[in-house]
Amino acid sequence: HPFKDFFNQFGDQFGQRGGDDDDRQQRRPRRVMASGSGFVISGDGYIVTNNHVVENATKVTVIFEDGDERQATIVGTDERTDLAVVKIEGAEDLPYVKLSDADVRVGDWVVAVGNPFGLGGTVTAGIVSARGRDIAGSAYGDFLQIDAAVNTGNSGGPAFDLNGEVVGVNTAIFSPNGGSVGIAFAIPAEVVKMVTDQLIENGAVTRGFLGVGIQDVSRDIADSVGLNRPRGALVPEPTEGGPAASAGIQSGDIVLEVDGRSIDDALDLSRTIAAKDPGTPVEVTVWRDGSEQTFEVTLATLEEDEVVEAPVEQPDEPVEPDQPEPSSVGITVVPNAGGEGLLIQDIDASSLAAEKGFAVGDTILSVDNKPVATAAEFEDAIQGVKSSGRGTALIKAQRDGQTRFVGLPLNE
Repeated sequence: HPFKDFFNQFGDQFGQRGGDDDDRQQRRPRRVMASGSGFVISGDGYIVTNNHVVENATKVTVIFEDGDERQATIVGTDERTDLAVVKIEGAEDLPYVKLSDADVRVGDWVVAVGNPFGLGGTVTAGIVSARGRDIAGSAYGDFLQIDAAVNTGNSGGPAFDLNGEVVGVNTAIFSPNGGSVGIAFAIPAEVVKMVTDQLIENGAVTRGFLGVGIQDVSRDIADSVGLNRPRGALVPEPTEGGPAASAGIQSGDIVLEVDGRSIDDALDLSRTIAAKDPGTPVEVTVWRDGSEQTFEVTLATLEEDEVVEAPVEQPDEPVEPDQPEPSSVGITVVPNAGGEGLLIQDIDASSLAAEKGFAVGDTILSVDNKPVATAAEFEDAIQGVKSSGRGTALIKAQRDGQTRFVGLPLNE
């Protein structure tokens, strides 16, 4: 509620009176009324809104522009895209809006409709400022950025084009002060269609699962593996027993295409796979050892709460580490007692390795896709990259259980 902070400053003056401190601590949690926006997409009462508008709601009330109030039930929610569908039971012939099939362009005019600050139906206008935005907290960022004024309470409301069709669902704002500064984000209509269709049919969303950890390909990484430019999604580790690993995809592969469609980056791969149904066979083209290879992978179902823990190998006997030996790239490494690879024991703060984010305690697993277990093997691999005429070494490293690849320039 817009006046929540105002009333909170008065404490018990506007709440329950009497009782001691223990009584107050044992009170039931206070119920909160939230407000947002939404829009009808069918005559029989299906309504689209944001997940965060109705999440954990015990009662949903829909208030129409003419003041008519209806009770609604939650059909399904999808936290990953922040979408939800609610339904007014027994509704017939409600006026509804259409989700656009048009390809939205930067510069197109949009009209945002919603309930800012609980004031009621409000219309603002602006343009599409950008497409394909990735904002924090989204697993599948593909947002339209608009400059129409959007504030708290606009969440779940529609953004219309000039044909009166919905091109997006207003879902978030960027604001240093809590109000509109002309940067708002809307979920594109094509994503809304895909998600709401599944929510209406199944009450939940199922997504394809490739079974790989992924990261973007930097310029350094592209140089180290011979790619002409940074593109695709690099696989630090495939999930053990997952679809990709079973099909032959390995750590260090770079996914360039899925079913012939080029993959720009890690987020693009996530969206592409998530848009496909579990059980779908897909052709995945990867870059490995300087050439393209294609694998057929049958997608599994993405389990939202699945957590995979890597096994920790315990040595039979303690391993005495070698004496630290500085390398030619400013990294001092020692064997990883009880594990694979090498531990970084020291690093030259002025080196390119430090600039690229390596730190003491990191584990180096391989150089140029060659496993390393001693300082000598590490240095030999570095020299091997130099001898091949390449100026960047691909380093596979691990920190806090997270594996990543880093392109390390070898020429200061």
